Amino acid sequence: MALSSALYLNPLLSSSCSGKLGAGCRSSPRLRTFLARTSTDTYSPSKEKTIRSFPGKPEADVVIIGSGIGGLCCAGLLARYQQDVLVLESHDQPGGAAHAFDIKGYKFDSGPSLFSGFQSRGLQANPLAQVLDALGESIPCVNYDSWMVYVPEGEFLSRIGPTEFFKDLEKYAGPDAVQEWQKLLEAVLPLSKAAMALPPLSVRGDLGVLSTAAARYAPSLLKSFVQMGPQGALGATKLLRPFSEIVDSLDLKDPFIRNWVDLLAFLLAGVKSYGILSAEMIYMFAEWYKPGCSLEYPLHGSGAIVEALIRGMQKFGGRISLQSHVESIAIENGRAIGVKLRSGQFIRAKKAVVSNASMWDTLSLLPKEAVPKSYSDRVNATPQCESFMHLHLGFDAEGIREDLGIHHIVVNDWDRGVDADQNVVLISVPSVLSPDLAPPGKHVLHAYTPGTEPYGLWEGLDRKSSEYKKLKEERSEVMWRAVERVLGTGFSREKCEVKLVGTPLTHRRFLRRNRGTYGPAIQAGKDSFPGHSTPIAQLYCCGDSTFPGIGVPAVAASGAIVANSLVSVSKHTELLDAVGI
Repeated sequence: MALSSALYLNPLLSSSCSGKLGAGCRSSPRLRTFLARTSTDTYSPSKEKTIRSFPGKPEADVVIIGSGIGGLCCAGLLARYQQDVLVLESHDQPGGAAHAFDIKGYKFDSGPSLFSGFQSRGLQANPLAQVLDALGESIPCVNYDSWMVYVPEGEFLSRIGPTEFFKDLEKYAGPDAVQEWQKLLEAVLPLSKAAMALPPLSVRGDLGVLSTAAARYAPSLLKSFVQMGPQGALGATKLLRPFSEIVDSLDLKDPFIRNWVDLLAFLLAGVKSYGILSAEMIYMFAEWYKPGCSLEYPLHGSGAIVEALIRGMQKFGGRISLQSHVESIAIENGRAIGVKLRSGQFIRAKKAVVSNASMWDTLSLLPKEAVPKSYSDRVNATPQCESFMHLHLGFDAEGIREDLGIHHIVVNDWDRGVDADQNVVLISVPSVLSPDLAPPGKHVLHAYTPGTEPYGLWEGLDRKSSEYKKLKEERSEVMWRAVERVLGTGFSREKCEVKLVGTPLTHRRFLRRNRGTYGPAIQAGKDSFPGHSTPIAQLYCCGDSTFPGIGVPAVAASGAIVANSLVSVSKHTELLDAVGI
């Protein structure tokens, strides 16, 4: 489950994220119908050498490296802005950490699965929803309002909304927790008006932002401050400070409340409450704890999000080429002029190159002599979140209770911290809401440890070695035990028709992620996520290594900001008018 409502969440949470975990994985037939090129086989570098060209000419106004959510949002908006855009994807399937794959009729999400805000529209809509709206696309969803929680205090069904969670707190944490949660909601929900008053789609990376954002939305922002009163306006100054400062200022001491807030922050951005921006948490609180709120799961799985973005991009003339591995970014006279593929082909970028890769992987694509030392030093000094363990299962639904929910969180020990390895397991069973993801009478399941698996345990191991296989078995056991706890005695490991265990090496291999990392471990108040421009002219970056950070809403916003920055203020304003924000 990755959170995908606030301006991030993981495993649209969203950060989050796994690669394709086995040979024989295939993209869905629905996706293959409109991709420029697909392959039903697992990607391998040797196959790429047989690819001599891709649809269209080997140049574009803007070349985008990577088809993650951020890259696709950037590409779609650029196409909407009538720019010639080409997305180059190394994998044989699009979507990056959000791609889907098919094995034996089981259709798996590789990463994000906990979503909200797809159906929202207008000024306060989720950034991804705003991009889809601009592209004239929508995603049919199933609505639901709860997930199961397994914590040391007990097991309970956690419901979103303004009142339901209080009942769980009363039973499992006591009256002090109820009072403190009420105190927290009363403090942060009014701040959400300020946090959501400036739509990410209005932001750009130049002085034009004074027109598209500051002047355009100043009245609504001012109104929100007036409505909050002096105390609320004072609290709004903390939006760009760590959320722990708000928690501390309220003198919240109940252990369960502190742990729960840390858990939400960690799922949202890969850091605990002392490291996450208050604006991100407040945005999430507004979507989850306001009247009438709900969670949403896309029919046909998370791959439907990728399909919708590609549909929208292609509708406006954008192109995507799969199995097109970028070997390097070409620099001439201090400017990014295109990319060179592993096949040897050169693709010219007339206006810009946009990298949707991580900051570390983008740096590796650049000629060392073209990169200022200060830039490379900052990238190399940026701390990383750890990686993931993944478990993808396909199994018979016989013997599994019929009221099984889609999402489950297992916390083994609060004292170890939610960021400790082997301590928190997230489980998603999306076939309970979208039965077409599995053969009749079957279920698909994805379990993972959320960005807590140390890459150092795996570094240097040969994936074919007995040592690697033994470590996979040992480190996956915590996920198996969590799955057995969730599914009950009707589940049997031996009866699974599909069993895939993914490791940090899997993550690195299929997602092209440096050290298989979840993303930058940047703590609010101590540092900030980089902007989208680079010291190299015409080279931009989007995705979870840039502002606003990790998670589906966040990376969608980053892609939009880059696209906006590459067109005129007048075109940008026309788009805002067209989508009604």
